[in-house]
Amino acid sequence: DSLAAIRKGGDYGPVVIPQKADQSRLVRRLEAQERPQMPYGGPPLTRDQISTIRQWIDAGAPGPDDVTPIAPSPAPKHWAYVKPLAPALPAVKNATWVRNPIDNFILAKLEKEGVQPASEASKSTLLRRVYLDVTGLPPTPSELRNFLADNSPDAYERVLDRLFTSPHYGERWARQWLDLARYADSNGYEKDGRRTAWEYRDWVIRALNADLPFRDFTIDQIAGDMLPNPTNDQLIATGFHRNSMLNQEGGIDLDEYYYYTQVDRVNTTASVWLGSTLGCAQCHNHKFDPFPQKDYYRFLAFFANGQHAVAGKGDHWTEEPELELPNAAQEKKSKELKSQIAQLKRRLDTQTPALDATQARWEQQLAEAEKKWLTLRPVEYRSEGGATLQLLSDGSLLAGGLNPEADTYVLKAPLRVARITGIRLEVLPDSSLPHDGPGRDAAGNFFLSDFDVQLGSGVKVSWKRSIADQSQDGYEAGKIVQKKSGQLSGWAIDATADSAFRRQVVFLPDKPIAADAVVITLKHQMKHSSRNIGHLRISATQDTDPAFVVSIPAAVRPLLDIPVGQRTETQKDQVSSAFRSVSPQLDDTRKQLADLEEGLKALNINTAMVMREQSTGVRPSAYTRERGTFTSPGELVYADVPSAFNPLPGQVTPNRLALAQWLASDDNPLTARVTVNHFWEAIFGHGIVETSEDFGTQGDPPSHPELLDWLAVQFMREGWSMKKIQRLMVTSATYRQDSRVTPELLAKDSYNKLYAHGPRFRVDAETVHDLALKESGLLSDKMFGPPAFPYQPDGVWDVPYSSDKWVESNNEDRYRRSVYTFIRRSAPYPSLITYDAPSREFCTVRRVRTNTPLQALTSLNDPYFFDAARAMARRLMTEGGTSVNDRIAYGFRLTVSRDPSPEELQKIAGFLHAQRAKYEKDRAAAYKTIGGRSGLQADPVEAAAWTMVSNVLLNTDEAITKE
Repeated sequence: DSLAAIRKGGDYGPVVIPQKADQSRLVRRLEAQERPQMPYGGPPLTRDQISTIRQWIDAGAPGPDDVTPIAPSPAPKHWAYVKPLAPALPAVKNATWVRNPIDNFILAKLEKEGVQPASEASKSTLLRRVYLDVTGLPPTPSELRNFLADNSPDAYERVLDRLFTSPHYGERWARQWLDLARYADSNGYEKDGRRTAWEYRDWVIRALNADLPFRDFTIDQIAGDMLPNPTNDQLIATGFHRNSMLNQEGGIDLDEYYYYTQVDRVNTTASVWLGSTLGCAQCHNHKFDPFPQKDYYRFLAFFANGQHAVAGKGDHWTEEPELELPNAAQEKKSKELKSQIAQLKRRLDTQTPALDATQARWEQQLAEAEKKWLTLRPVEYRSEGGATLQLLSDGSLLAGGLNPEADTYVLKAPLRVARITGIRLEVLPDSSLPHDGPGRDAAGNFFLSDFDVQLGSGVKVSWKRSIADQSQDGYEAGKIVQKKSGQLSGWAIDATADSAFRRQVVFLPDKPIAADAVVITLKHQMKHSSRNIGHLRISATQDTDPAFVVSIPAAVRPLLDIPVGQRTETQKDQVSSAFRSVSPQLDDTRKQLADLEEGLKALNINTAMVMREQSTGVRPSAYTRERGTFTSPGELVYADVPSAFNPLPGQVTPNRLALAQWLASDDNPLTARVTVNHFWEAIFGHGIVETSEDFGTQGDPPSHPELLDWLAVQFMREGWSMKKIQRLMVTSATYRQDSRVTPELLAKDSYNKLYAHGPRFRVDAETVHDLALKESGLLSDKMFGPPAFPYQPDGVWDVPYSSDKWVESNNEDRYRRSVYTFIRRSAPYPSLITYDAPSREFCTVRRVRTNTPLQALTSLNDPYFFDAARAMARRLMTEGGTSVNDRIAYGFRLTVSRDPSPEELQKIAGFLHAQRAKYEKDRAAAYKTIGGRSGLQADPVEAAAWTMVSNVLLNTDEAITKE
């Protein structure tokens, strides 16, 4: 995209050699002298076109970057990268049609195209339209009646006053923002565990209702934690970038996945505020827009300085900060409990002379207990998977050769102890194993799923417990014998620790074992994995306390072989800490601590996921990644904004707060344009820039560029007020047009890019659900709080690596607005997905809008919707009057905000009579239709027939369409 870049060329050198067209690779590719011929995959250029290029190269390949005696004009910037200026309002012929400046721009283009705007929509149509756009809910029949009866000139404006101050405004507009913020209630990826994120969703709703200026709305979300003395709301707002997915799979590289989190934050920020495909530059210089790869990583550096740490049990992941949000009572109690917990922890961490004496006896008892175990030397042993097992002089077995998936070892050993109270499995290090073992996988680990012992008589030993001196979190030894139905579980160790020491697990039988010999089977049943034990030894004891030998952690046990006087201070502390963790003298203290920690947990203090900056005092930096690959770091670059835009002010420290302020600056060429385009798209069905996710050279140009710039400037002039700019849109004559369209106009402008008629498209997925609840009378007005669990079909949450289940809410939560429905990324709410809601794994700027048979089948048959039909039937029968026609008319006013035509009235009445006749013949079907006999207040035939009528009314195209 510059002459210098053309002359420099790519990895294989220059493509243009000035004055040497024959040697220039550009010409040679165009003429197929080199392969592949260009343009790649397209028709060749004509001879004349190639001749023109040849002449240009032979003339020295001149261009605007060349220095000439006359100062060259700079290469023009793409329109979106130039700061918007308010254009003059265009003159129009039909000035009486204009209601506000928006109409000047729309009408000027209509007049240029020779197209007349549509007439104004009927009052009932306009009322329903603006209710859906501003609050996402329909007007009630009484609100419709009052508006139709109000003939004052400001009747519509007074409706808007009420709608823009309605608490439902924030719920409606939050839906759009939560798509951008990729908000969800689960972490994503394989395990997709739950997260507590709903405080952020509630903050969005509250901020929108309060008309928080978009400048502050931006700064709070990008860097609220970096503001002076941030409020809890400003901290909660930073949850915007905590909505990134979190990988908790086993074996991940924590630094790599934290890098992917930063990548997501870069791509999301660029999409939401800049409408730019900056993500294309992660792997290479952007092919179409002026974003070199270094710009990408300079932008990423803004997000590379956040606080994070390793967390987790078993599989590790990256943990970022959380904010506790207790109420007054919780805060008081929490402080009391935390103070007591701290005191008890200090007591548990303090070594006293009395404990020293007891510890000495404990160490001596451990040494004596070790002598009470007798090695079971196997006389027969084999691997069922084909590995070789070698018997060593100490009675242990060492595996070698093949390392098959899920191997099983079987060994037989005589018993020389009359009454066995415990059997011990030791896993031992060995230099022949990966990382010295004791396992055979690449990390020296293993997975033992089963440890079965069969007596000579054929009786299988039943275990009551299994206890180890070290386990990997999530793979505790107790899971070998205490399995949950249908779940694979077993023992593994922490192979990241030093492997040069033995680990052991003791199995305690339900009753002592008496036999001459035992057959022991060790299974490693982990699918698609070769995690077999590499070195093992079996022993038995008749001690009264077999588990005593595992009362000291495996890593600390070798320190007992060092005389006390020769131990370092660190070694002394390690042994003493291990002793205090099991000392009977501290049993009461440990129990008190456990009770207090349970009490703290029982307070159920709300938390919010937040961002926090590390206090390093240095400029944030990041390494570029060759081809975007984490494992290929390149040059170190420092935080900065893309070079194609206005720079950061010279006096600011380049950090996340500076980025936020730059995004929300009046000098930023894109933020205001992109934001007003989002609003326009939500209201009119498509943006002035159709590709609202891409304002770059590959995106669609604006249909009305002057209007877009005027709106952007007006947005900033009005203090970045979201409500004011939206109100301007819905008060325009453009918005108030009728949506009916002539065949001629449809042929000329099938997508209504001229805005010659009102918007006509299906409402979004959440509104489809909310309409059914509102019109049926089921909708709860409850706002905020934890997510709701409405009806969902069984089996949707049957996902691998999780036993979590969808438990349906049994109170008003099941009838809350869809913005509160729990969103699980790997198994999103099915009927929302059917109506094109995203899974929220990534930022969604523009939803697809489809029209499929599955949608109709869902809203006709899904119990969520059919429950609404039953409730609406009750409403028609109690509120709609006594006559059939009155009830049908009431149903129309509920669902489409108008009265039925005579033809519609006749068709619905005929359908009602047909349903009555059907249910008179089959009363069992009537009871099934209305959901049973419980609480029935009307004739079941009548209730069932009206239920089917309601089902039809709720599912007309008009009922789920803005028009």
